[in-house]
Amino acid sequence: AGHGAVAAGALRWGEPVLDSAITAIRSDGPWYRGLSACRAAREGACFESIAEHLWEEHDAQPWGGGSALAVPRGLRPVDAIAMALVRLAVKEPDRHLPTREPTLRIARRLIPQLVSAVAHAQGGRERARRAAGAKSVAEALAIAFGVTPRRRVVRAIDATLVVSADHELNPSSFTARVSASAGADLYACLSAAIATLSGPRHGGVPERIATVLDQIGRPERAAAVVRERLGQGEAMPGFNHPLYPSGDPRFEVLLEQARAIGGRRRSLAVVEALVGAMDLAGGAAPNYDLGTTAIAAALGLGPHAATALFAIGRSAGWVAHVIEQRQAGFLLRPRARYVGV
Repeated sequence: AGHGAVAAGALRWGEPVLDSAITAIRSDGPWYRGLSACRAAREGACFESIAEHLWEEHDAQPWGGGSALAVPRGLRPVDAIAMALVRLAVKEPDRHLPTREPTLRIARRLIPQLVSAVAHAQGGRERARRAAGAKSVAEALAIAFGVTPRRRVVRAIDATLVVSADHELNPSSFTARVSASAGADLYACLSAAIATLSGPRHGGVPERIATVLDQIGRPERAAAVVRERLGQGEAMPGFNHPLYPSGDPRFEVLLEQARAIGGRRRSLAVVEALVGAMDLAGGAAPNYDLGTTAIAAALGLGPHAATALFAIGRSAGWVAHVIEQRQAGFLLRPRARYVGV
């Protein structure tokens, strides 16, 4: 009975359930194979270099080379990514090769293709073509959302992707590992991961935050809304993280970048007013999800863009977890503790 309780607790932010050399969670944020993600983001690291670091690749490799993919206009970015994964999978002759090199070759082409699918859903064929020709994933994302890819904007998006790239056994990365352990190809593993990320308790959190921000409307209303919600015992999305009891360091990185690109936007002012009101009320500290919401607000975009930034950034970690799980060579098959009659 004691062993069963420990096993059950391990699946709820408890003790580690498997070994990994990808990411360590520390008080100052995630460390990717010995590299501080927050420091790398502040120092201007580009997303591609961090992805290669997670994949243990030390020589610069070309990214891109895939054709832009047409998806229906108006799709949510996360749905465009999901559709693109399915459509691209059936065209990939090497998708069933489980070895490292074909996997990385596909990943370097696939991630930019996912961004071009987002661009097509947001702005049509011409925007997708422009995104496919961008110099980097961060620049392509700016183009995808119709934002002028100024240097500061691209740097802010890169910083967002860098701190998003991995976070140990989060739900979507664990899902990717389970799929990989069953022998699924990379496209299938990432499809499973994006399906998990789409949930309102994972990558969909910014949509829940947006509901609160809409309720606030103006910065001066933040304190009243916070008192009302906390007084009614309602959860405040975008705050608290069990792994960072003193506050999520990724939020500070993202807020710095948001201020640098959109400091005068009213939508960002509402986000900051919410943070201040929660602090005055003795509430929990803001987390990563509020940080990506701040970045989207600074860019003049909505919560769907925040989820897209999360998904594209985390795709680097998904690939790393797929490779590591394949190398581990065992099937992930937890046991259930029977509590029925």
